[in-house]
Amino acid sequence: MHTHNYFLGVDVGSVSTNIVLLRDDNTVAEAMYLRTQGRPMQTIQEGLKLLREKIGKSAQIIGVGTTGSARQLAATLLGADVVKNEITAHAVAASREYPGVKTILEIGGQDSKIIILRDGVVVDFAMNTVCAAGTGSFLDQQAARLGIPIEEFGPIALHAQHPVRIAGRCSVFAESDMIHKQQLGHPLPDILAGLCQAMVRNYLNNVGKNKEILGPILFQGGVAANPGICRAFEKELGQEVIVPPHFSVMGALGAAYLAQEKAAQKKSYTSKFRGLQLTDTLFEARSFDCSGCANHCEVVEIRQENQALARWGDRCGKWSSTITEKRDAKGAEKAAASNS
Repeated sequence: MHTHNYFLGVDVGSVSTNIVLLRDDNTVAEAMYLRTQGRPMQTIQEGLKLLREKIGKSAQIIGVGTTGSARQLAATLLGADVVKNEITAHAVAASREYPGVKTILEIGGQDSKIIILRDGVVVDFAMNTVCAAGTGSFLDQQAARLGIPIEEFGPIALHAQHPVRIAGRCSVFAESDMIHKQQLGHPLPDILAGLCQAMVRNYLNNVGKNKEILGPILFQGGVAANPGICRAFEKELGQEVIVPPHFSVMGALGAAYLAQEKAAQKKSYTSKFRGLQLTDTLFEARSFDCSGCANHCEVVEIRQENQALARWGDRCGKWSSTITEKRDAKGAEKAAASNS
C-alpha cells in the first residue's frame, strides 16, 4: 500500500490556529482555519484529530514547522522540527507561491504587518499589535454594530457609489464617525466602503509608514477575504493587489515549507513529530514564580500526564535547562542503544 508523505505547518495566534498539510510535491492537501478561543493546546489537538480523520492511517508526516505567537507551545506539543517567527513564515510562503513578490500586506484578527522583500530576501518589516483600528477585530465590531454578517461586509461595500469619509486613526473615533454618518442618512454600502478606506489609510499611515511599497503586492491574513478592503488598497496604492488562494493560512503554509527545507538539508532525516495520536493525550499548562533571584521570573511549564515537557520564561535558564539536559540525555541513551 502506498504511503503518502506530508509536511505539517501550524500557525497558532490569539484569534486563529491555522494548519496546513503539504504534500511532498508542494501541493496543499489540507488547509484548516480554526478559532483558538483562548485554548491553543486543545485547538491544536482538535486540528490533529480532523487531520487524522481526513488523511487516514496510510499517511506519514515527515516534517513539522510551527509559527505564530504560540509557536513555542505548539512546537512542544507536536515535536516540531522548525520553529520560526511569523515574518519569516509569511515571507517564505509568499516567495514560494509567487516568486518575485516585493510587498506583503498581512492583516489578521488582532495584529497586522507589512513585509518588504527584494530578490526573495526580507529587507524591512513592521508590525502593529496595539491599535485595533488596523486589524480584523475593527471590522468585526462595526459589522456587529450594523447588524450584518462579516462575510457580507465586503460584497456590500463594493456597491458603494459615494464612499463616505470616516476618521480611521482610532477605532473609537471611527465608530463615532460611522454613527454620525448613519444619522445623516448615508446608505449602508457607502458607509461600509468608507470603513474599508479608513482601515486601509490607518494601515498605510502606521504599519506601512515610510515603506517602499512596490509590486507585485500580496494581501494575506483573514481580512484578505474582504473584497472591499482589497479594492481600497488598490485605490490607495494605484496598483494591483493579489490575494493568494491560501491567503488565510499563509503563515502555516510557510511553516510547512520551512519543515520541508529542513528535511532536504539532511539525507538521513527523521522528524521529531510526536504523532497524530496526540489527540488522545492530556496536556496541562501551568506557571509559577521563581524566587531564586531578584528577577522573580514567571516560568511557564507544559506537562504531559504529570511529566514536564518544556519550561520557558526564566532569564537564567535555571528551569528550561533542566528539560534540555533530560532531553539530551535521552537522545544520547537512544543513540548508544542503536550503536550497540
